[in-house]
Amino acid sequence: MFYSVQIQAFRDLIGQTGVVDDPERIATYTTDQRQLFTGSTFAVLKPATTGQVADIVKLAARLGIGLVPQGGNTSYCGGATPDATGSQIVVSLERMNRIREIDPVSMTASVDAGAILKSVQDAAAAAGLLLPLSLGAEGSCRIGGNIGTNAGGLSVVKYGMTRDLILGVEAVLSDGTVVSDMRKLRKNNTGYDVKQCFVGSEGTLGIVTGAVLRLAPFPVRRATAWLKLAAGTPLAELLALVRRQSADLLTTFEFMTATSIALATDAMINPPSVGAGPGGAVLVELASSSDHLDLDGLMEAVLAEAVESGWVDDAYLAQSGSQRAAMWEVRESIPEGEKRRNGSVKHDISVPLSAIQRFLGLAGSTVRNYAADLELSVYGHVGDGNLHYNVLVPSGVDRIEFGREIERSLSLQLYDIAASLEGTFSAEHGVGRFKRHLLEKYGDAGRLAAMRRIKTAFDPSNLLNAGAVVYPLEPSSIR
Repeated sequence: MFYSVQIQAFRDLIGQTGVVDDPERIATYTTDQRQLFTGSTFAVLKPATTGQVADIVKLAARLGIGLVPQGGNTSYCGGATPDATGSQIVVSLERMNRIREIDPVSMTASVDAGAILKSVQDAAAAAGLLLPLSLGAEGSCRIGGNIGTNAGGLSVVKYGMTRDLILGVEAVLSDGTVVSDMRKLRKNNTGYDVKQCFVGSEGTLGIVTGAVLRLAPFPVRRATAWLKLAAGTPLAELLALVRRQSADLLTTFEFMTATSIALATDAMINPPSVGAGPGGAVLVELASSSDHLDLDGLMEAVLAEAVESGWVDDAYLAQSGSQRAAMWEVRESIPEGEKRRNGSVKHDISVPLSAIQRFLGLAGSTVRNYAADLELSVYGHVGDGNLHYNVLVPSGVDRIEFGREIERSLSLQLYDIAASLEGTFSAEHGVGRFKRHLLEKYGDAGRLAAMRRIKTAFDPSNLLNAGAVVYPLEPSSIR
């Protein structure tokens, strides 16, 4: 085998259990989460410590072998998938899954990068604390991947993105240098905030091996409501009303169209009898760590004002934990409903809150002009300006070919609209391999130049996840 010498070198370095070269086992690491692309690799390395990661990187640099860091392999953009050349090695952090410390006084969690998000959530909850990061893949995605993609999710409206939850990072650079900044400090004004360089970098600047995460008091009371919207409801204004009248206790403001809700309930065993108004529906949740606040009473007052405004036709307040869970299941079942319906072409749009209604109007007209019979599944975290504007694949049509056609044509028109409204083509999914051309098309020239300089400074040999996000500067352009 051509790479047998290299494989043995890595085996000698990190042990037999740390190297996978069986083709059947490798196959689970080389296809992206949406099965849009399958790459190739001659080995998967599974280090158990930060020291082993550093040793791997040093050896790979000497051998001239590219590395693709991988967490839970849940990227929507091919950001953790090796290319088709077979010359890159996957570095899986799955063995590095320790929760190093939960500090209830500092309200922090210090963890390995391979820790599964749900495991960290549970460990925090056991200490009476909340890790606010919450997303559909939380049972399989890993903290390193969350950092690499700057994951968003369901609670961004209150707690922010992953970037806002990071206090410290441990990472290995492309020459094997370990950057260790695992302090729990809220205030640390000592020069460049290097840890933030790794957030959203998708493994192109370094391999994250650990993190310190900011926690919050665990909510002991929640009030959850389902709002059926009137036609033409201004989502941004409704959101502002809810935030203002709920004393900013809002944690969730999730918008869904009637089609998205129907797809979700079709995928559920026991769907609740909720639905959409002419303008769709919104799932709203308030949360508090205090036993002294009457959240249900507050929510009822908020709902009454929302109905009185004419923006909400009807509203339901969950009366039990099971009713709340059923409402949430509808929201979280939409991706599965799309999948069962033959899939969708996903558009992870972000626009300013004030432009959401404008985007929906312009995008709807654009889709109708493109093909009047196309069906849309539109939903998302509109509390932070994020819409998942998905085109459903027609029955009997090849999903991959349909997706390629839409992405060559209609998708660009939708991204043009978002860009004209000072929005972007990727709210929370990242860039990866699939959207690099969009970054080149829509990215500011100065910002792209800065990104290339950062990539070149951190990884001059383009060793780390080459082909994802951005290329380094050409040697001739470096001064």
